[in-house]
Amino acid sequence: MTTAWKRKLVSLLDRSILAALVIAAAALGAALTVRPARSAEIVPSIGMTRSVNGSDQTKTSYGLALRQNIAPMLTAEIGGSYRKEDLYNGTTRETQWPVTASLWLRPVSALYAGGGVGWYHTTLSYPQAPALAGSTTEKFGVHLGGGIELPLVPAVASLDLNGRYIYLGNQASQLPPQQFKANYWTTSLGVALHF
Repeated sequence: MTTAWKRKLVSLLDRSILAALVIAAAALGAALTVRPARSAEIVPSIGMTRSVNGSDQTKTSYGLALRQNIAPMLTAEIGGSYRKEDLYNGTTRETQWPVTASLWLRPVSALYAGGGVGWYHTTLSYPQAPALAGSTTEKFGVHLGGGIELPLVPAVASLDLNGRYIYLGNQASQLPPQQFKANYWTTSLGVALHF
């Protein structure tokens, strides 16, 4: 084989390898950015919450959300949850039923970030002072967060890990302190069921 043929063969191999790498990169990029087409998903979850003004302990919360793709990289979510937490060494008990609406931006199919608003139905009771009547408030708040969704069974179910910071501002209390910050962190683990 002559030197000219060897150079042509090496040049052809170099171009073939380069073309294969470009095709592989394009396929990988498409796999990471294209979310499978499905009408909706329902996400039952269990989570841990920690109040800004509570103790260092985390408390269990429960949630259920419905998600829908509304654009190629945008998902809308409506959810509800339940949480209960003791504040100030058990002098105040907070029970909350939030209903939230969120928009999640999905730059790649597995990751999402965004935020939303919520209606927070909150009841405060005072277990150590039974003479004090509890109080219930309803207020709007905002949240920011994000998560990761990893496939368990393709086109059927995914594992969903979500974290959020909820900003509710100040909450009035009948016991000292008369006001406290009602903000809290929550992290939840759920299974997204696709249908």
